[in-house]
Amino acid sequence: LRQVERVGGFQGRSGAPRRRENNRDMEEAHLSNNINAAGRAASEPELNVSSEVGRDRGRSWGWMLSAFICLNILILGCALVSGSASNNVKISTSDLQVFLIILLLLTSIWMIYYTIYMRRTENAVIYKDEHAGPIWLRGGLVLFGILSIIMDIFKIASYVGYLHCDSAVKVAFPVVQLVFVIVQTYFLWIHSKDCVQLQKNISCCGLMLTLSTNLALWMAAVTEESLHQTVLPDYEVNVTKLSARNDSCKCSHTSCGVFKEAYYYLYPFNIEYSLFASAMSFVMWKNVGRVASEHSKHNFKFTLKDIVIGPVVGILLVIAGLATFIVYEIEMKTYRSDDDDINDHAVMMHFIMNIVIVTMMSVSTVIGCAIFKVDHREHVSEKNPTRSLDVGLLVGASMGQFIISYFSIIATIATGAKGHLNRLNLAWGVLMVFQLGLQNFFIIEGLHREPFHEVEELEKTNASTFERGEGAAKPNLVPATLNYSSATEHKHKLLWKRRVLREVCVFLLLGNIILWIMPAFGARPQFDHDTEVEFYKFNMWAAIVNVGLPFGIFYRMHSVASLFEVFLNS
Repeated sequence: LRQVERVGGFQGRSGAPRRRENNRDMEEAHLSNNINAAGRAASEPELNVSSEVGRDRGRSWGWMLSAFICLNILILGCALVSGSASNNVKISTSDLQVFLIILLLLTSIWMIYYTIYMRRTENAVIYKDEHAGPIWLRGGLVLFGILSIIMDIFKIASYVGYLHCDSAVKVAFPVVQLVFVIVQTYFLWIHSKDCVQLQKNISCCGLMLTLSTNLALWMAAVTEESLHQTVLPDYEVNVTKLSARNDSCKCSHTSCGVFKEAYYYLYPFNIEYSLFASAMSFVMWKNVGRVASEHSKHNFKFTLKDIVIGPVVGILLVIAGLATFIVYEIEMKTYRSDDDDINDHAVMMHFIMNIVIVTMMSVSTVIGCAIFKVDHREHVSEKNPTRSLDVGLLVGASMGQFIISYFSIIATIATGAKGHLNRLNLAWGVLMVFQLGLQNFFIIEGLHREPFHEVEELEKTNASTFERGEGAAKPNLVPATLNYSSATEHKHKLLWKRRVLREVCVFLLLGNIILWIMPAFGARPQFDHDTEVEFYKFNMWAAIVNVGLPFGIFYRMHSVASLFEVFLNS
């Protein structure tokens, strides 16, 4: 400006017309540039909007087609599973297994194609969802996958003994499922974080095929396991089409019974494997075409430093629950129809143990919720398919246990709650409802809070800013010693909140593990205590339990995964 004024001063009067002329030229040029820029801005958004509309239309088409495929496969699978489980429907187990073998082969072929295509295509996956497929979830998938493979090996060893008189499909199915588990575990370990940008329609359909295949396997396994654990009245063994064979068909080797008993104990792990794979496939499907943000990655470090009460009390609770469960199972299997007093003693012991577990978990959950009330961390605002799925599965799966508890409460109250077993059953049902509601609130709050380490980073940044001398220019502000003491006080407050939350998370995690183990491995007090059976009649009560209990079992395992996530955030 000074240079312009000096030049203008030297020019004097003779320079004024020239300046006005130059200013007019500049204004006209500026106006022309604005008009051209406006024209380009008007044309470019039209191109961008049209390309975005085309991209969204293509993605919507792929999503609709894949959802249509998934829906049809699930309905067909549900019809075949329910038909094969009913003695009055002429659908054999082999028919269901042929359908599952076709699904397994098609899904395995697609996963192999996807893996080869992504490996051969340069920069095939540009974006990755860092929240999807964390290492502990993939590790759980591998663990359950290994146990599922062992289950399939035991099945093959058992079914081979009946090849001379039974369908060969029963041997082919576990062989194909074993290969499928290996291929899928590798596929999800490598690609669970992918945000696919190439061949989006094919990827959507393939991922929905993977999802529906796992859900069909889950339905078949849950049905067979539920029928195996459900003992019909007046029969020592449950006889259904899923487990029955012609009496003339004898095993060619002596180990058939051992292998059969062994693979039934591995069914819970196979069921959880199918659900883990379904959830990871759904997240991949939601991430197709998604542009993930680069700053969404959080580096969490797992440590149990300064965490004592939660792990110790939780481990003691798990040991006591296991001991009670083992005694309960032994007494119920040994004296199921011989001694009613021993049966009642076993059921009472089981009820008391569950009441203690649920009560302690409810109290610890209340403490955790109180910490959240005094915790000033912000809620996560970023949209994330993984978080949405976690919350949806948590609330949806808890409905199964809610249904069983409420039906049990109604039956017990309607019959007058007479006797100590009925009162214990009523207390267990009411406490279970409270515990489920409190735990859902605690986990959802924990999943939607910003990680504590980001608050610490902010404190470190503020401290380093003050140390660099930026506060020296403002001498009227709080002195450095006072600022340091307030920061230290805030850090101590942060540490005790973190410690309490982590204690609560570890204890709840272990409590959910024991509540998963007992029903997953055969505890069925719903049938060993006859109040609900007499009130609703066996067929109706069996339908309620066999539908609700698998969701309740999955809820406990999903709660373990979600609580581990809350623990890491803390």
